[in-house]
Parts: sequence; structure tokens; C-alpha cells
Amino acid sequence: MRRSIQQAVHSDADVPVVALEGNTHSTVESRQEYALESDAENTCYHSTDLSALPVAVADTAKLIRTLRQLEAIAKRQAPRIAIKEKGKILFLDVAEIVAVQAEGNYISLRHRTSSYLLRECLSSMAQKLEPYGFIRIHRSVVVNISAVEEIQSQPTGEYRLRVKGGKEYLVTRTYKDNLKDLAQLWVGSERLPG
Repeated sequence: MRRSIQQAVHSDADVPVVALEGNTHSTVESRQEYALESDAENTCYHSTDLSALPVAVADTAKLIRTLRQLEAIAKRQAPRIAIKEKGKILFLDVAEIVAVQAEGNYISLRHRTSSYLLRECLSSMAQKLEPYGFIRIHRSVVVNISAVEEIQSQPTGEYRLRVKGGKEYLVTRTYKDNLKDLAQLWVGSERLPG
């Protein structure tokens, strides 16, 4: 079965080949007709009204092609950011950046092991990092959602957020709606406390 599905994925034709029970193969010829051929007996069976079968087969082949594309994307090298420091260019994995904080005309890029001071505005950096899972939690702070370990509500309506390494940041009311992006599934609560 796997071999025939792979043939469907690798072929560029709109008509996929899909394995059925045992060594039987199906080739879709039209929406109204199809033929089943048995490898063992070389016999053919014809039917005329299975219009839903070609749609399901085509959808399956498209799904398999999409999964192969996603697999190729996943195998690519993790995104990196290049920064210039002390006459060198360093390459940092975006996943290892914990937070970015504004410091005057600079930003402090908190990497897992150290911090780097860069001359760039926070809004520009936030925009660049957003596709990689970063959210704004304060007018001067952007965090990597995968680095967040805990959030606590405060009596003021704000939140305190702790990231890997123990550093805590204040989440202002303006940006608290961004916290729903911290998890795909919230269990035991439909919204944030407080």
C-alpha cells in the first residue's frame, strides 16, 4: 500500500494511484469509471457510479504531497539571526532568543547564554521576529513564546511573566490579549485569570 501511495505522491499527474486491499491497485480514469486490476490474477473489474471515489483519492494524494512539503520544511535548518558585534558577525538560533527589550536607541537581545546590545528599534525587531513565535507583552519588551514558563495575574490587571532562566517581565493591559498565543490549548480555563 505504501509503495502505491508513494507513486501517487511522486507522480505529477492529476490521476493518483492508490493501493487497496492486498495487491490490488486502482487507477482513476474518470469520475464515472474506474478499473481494479489484481496483480495476482490480472483480472479487471469495472464499475460505473463511484463518483465520490476519485475525489477522495485525489484529496488523499494532495494531502500526502502537502505532508511531504511540510516534512521538507521541517528538515531545513532552524532560522538564525545574524548580528554584528565587536567586528564579528555572530549567528544565533532564533529559538534560543528568550526576549528582546528596548534600551533607549538600542535593543537588548537576550540569548539563552548572554545578551547582545544592537542599534535597532524594538518595533522593527518585533515585526521581524513575529513569524518565529515572538509576541509583544509591553511597549518595550518582546518575548519568545516557547521560552515562557509561567504567568501570574497582578491586582492591577497586569500580568507577571517568567521566562526560562528566571527573568520576569511585566505584561501591561494593552498587550494582555497577546498572551492567548502562549498556548494552543488552554485547559481548565477559557480565558486568562484576573
